Amino acid sequence: MRYLIVGCGRVGSALAKLLDADGHEIIVVDQSPTAFKRLGPKFKGHVVVGTGIDYDVLKRAGAASADGFVAVTDGDNRNIMAALIAQRMFKIKRVVARIYDPPRGQMYRELGIQTVVPTTVGAKLMRDTLMEAPWDSLHSFDFGKVTSLAAFVTPADAGKRVGDIERPGRVRIAAVRRGDTGVVVASNDYVLQAGDEINAVVAPEAISEFAQMFQTASPQQRTA
Repeated sequence: MRYLIVGCGRVGSALAKLLDADGHEIIVVDQSPTAFKRLGPKFKGHVVVGTGIDYDVLKRAGAASADGFVAVTDGDNRNIMAALIAQRMFKIKRVVARIYDPPRGQMYRELGIQTVVPTTVGAKLMRDTLMEAPWDSLHSFDFGKVTSLAAFVTPADAGKRVGDIERPGRVRIAAVRRGDTGVVVASNDYVLQAGDEINAVVAPEAISEFAQMFQTASPQQRTA
């Protein structure tokens, strides 16, 4: 796959090296030639000096044939402008922009641009660490109105039905994974077993309540 990354800061360079190591063709655009030093000597991709909001620069970088596009400069406005050019002028199917302002991130998601909001992601990670949350933050999403969380059923909760855990308008169990049997969309009568991984959609005001349901979960129980 061919990916175009605008911005060669800490995140952009790290992403470029990861994708390059995976065998993809990577082109990195940055207006500072010295920024490319972060890529290191093992980087096999290409670099282009210029601003990511310039149509001609992106065209020279090969945007017309890119499979994916990422904008990770240090400015929200530049990232959005670059993403819109990639999406609307070069018709790149997968466009991702880093946005620090959560409301703007949600707004542009609704316009079809995938956004990553470090402000929200970082706050969630710190909240989960502070609360010693039993769910896996790496599997979650947060759109402000609802959050997807994964937690593991403890022996104390074994035998409960999905309907016993759900809270109308607050907690909805979307799916359950059980060992090697795979994932099921469970009914209200589905009986849970210790070690089951439940994936729930949780309203913000119910996160503490959800955490208390599984506060005794341990890493050993999560590997079942």
